[in-house]
Amino acid sequence: MTPQRARYRLPHSERAPLAGAKLIGPADPQEKIEVTLFLRRGSKPGTYPDLARLGALPPSGRRHLSREEFASAHGANADDLDKVRQFAAEFGLQVKEEKQARRSVVLTGTVEAFSRAFEVKLDRYEHPTKGSYRGRTGSLTIPSELSTAVEGVFGLDNRPQAKPHFRVQKAGSKQLQPQGQPQAQSAGYDPTQVAEAYNFPTGVTGTGESIAILELGGGYSAADLSAFFGKLQLPTPQVIPVGVDGASNSPTGDPSGNDGEVELDIEVAGAVAPGSQIGVYFAPNTDQGFLDALTTAIHDTALKPSVISISWGGPENTWTQQAMNAFDSACQDAATMGITVFAASGDNGATDGDPNGNLTVDFPASCPHITGCGGTKLVLDGTSITDEEAWNELAQGEGATGGGVSQVFPPQTWQQNANVPTSPNGQPGRGVPDVAGDADSTTGYNVLVDGSSAVIGGTSAVAPLWAGLTALINQSLGQSVGFLNPLLYSQGVAAALNDISIGSNGGYNATAGWDPCTGLGSPNGANLLIALCGNASAGQVGKTAAG
Repeated sequence: MTPQRARYRLPHSERAPLAGAKLIGPADPQEKIEVTLFLRRGSKPGTYPDLARLGALPPSGRRHLSREEFASAHGANADDLDKVRQFAAEFGLQVKEEKQARRSVVLTGTVEAFSRAFEVKLDRYEHPTKGSYRGRTGSLTIPSELSTAVEGVFGLDNRPQAKPHFRVQKAGSKQLQPQGQPQAQSAGYDPTQVAEAYNFPTGVTGTGESIAILELGGGYSAADLSAFFGKLQLPTPQVIPVGVDGASNSPTGDPSGNDGEVELDIEVAGAVAPGSQIGVYFAPNTDQGFLDALTTAIHDTALKPSVISISWGGPENTWTQQAMNAFDSACQDAATMGITVFAASGDNGATDGDPNGNLTVDFPASCPHITGCGGTKLVLDGTSITDEEAWNELAQGEGATGGGVSQVFPPQTWQQNANVPTSPNGQPGRGVPDVAGDADSTTGYNVLVDGSSAVIGGTSAVAPLWAGLTALINQSLGQSVGFLNPLLYSQGVAAALNDISIGSNGGYNATAGWDPCTGLGSPNGANLLIALCGNASAGQVGKTAAG
């Protein structure tokens, strides 16, 4: 018999059914499931790095923790892990794995056992577009002795959590020629052409750097990568698939599906930084899978990524607050270890696809410790930029750059001079995005997916573009930049970007300086490197062939 225990309502764990979902009936009580408990840090008081102070320092003045140092000083507390073991045993659950550095414990058991353990009713739902899922409503409770140990519980509800932010160019799409006249054209830009236009540093290839890419579906083929990089006359980067929560590299054969996201991410990042190692972390498309992929990449002691690229997300109001808090907490940990995290800001303009047309921003791009990546329409004459505006093809039934003001995360000190407007709820908030890059599918990227050539855009392409650039910068500096946002908003660094002041995303206008469409602007890689390094050697490394 389960002992009677004092219970504690887990803050911010509330769930509601997906809009449009139909309740089918109770979940099978004997179904075996896995659940991740996200725990507090085990830091001694006053020992966790001051991220505000760290963020204000130039890269040369930053001292980041190794993964081993972090695990020892700030991983999960041994007493908390013991409490979770006792809790599991009392409710007939098994501990599948404990990850002290990730502050995560994975428990396995039946639906019936988990229902008792967290005082929750699990049901089956059917959604017209997202299919069937196991869901819950309301809050979770835990035994009171776990109240200071457990920050979040993930996996009881396995609804699809996020969507990829890529757009395949439609047949007959028209691209502006330099003189401003449209021309029917299906060809896009090679990622290397975009990198040259954005003045990425030359003489470096990302050697010695590791880029992590998070994927929630689909896969890639080695043959595609070999053919793609061979056509660009580049060495094929070392690409390593990493399975999380039972997922794996699983190409579907559909180039317009999730494979398009996976291969776009790898090919853009790899073309920009072909000397880097690329780890692709495949996880189920749930809040549990997404969080587990993030923490796995952050604390991977084998691949040791210094940059993480995320091209999946969803409106803030589709997430639980506990999930958003856990993501931000994990990214704070990444900052202490010198890991830069980029995320696409969404492809549905200022509403992020809200069915009622309400202004909202995409998460995880709105996470303060992630650099949000918006989108532009980039017009080139060879490798020279002739025009660049905020991406907005909403009138053509296509996408637009996501951006706006968070209704979850408060204003950030490093944005205090950015003139961020109030959020739609009337409160000040964190502005999104921080930076931008080419995203319009009519000026998209030439890629190879499932054996087929395609032109793909979306803010999904911008995150790996910036991740590849950061790998080049890290190699040039001889160290990881790490938490990038405070540096970006400093006067000298912001001036190194291409300010975008034309266009809108359907809710906000692009203006001089930061704006909720394109952030601080698109990259000028060599200038950014000089601004971050601030010495003659950086200028020498940053010279381009044209320069």
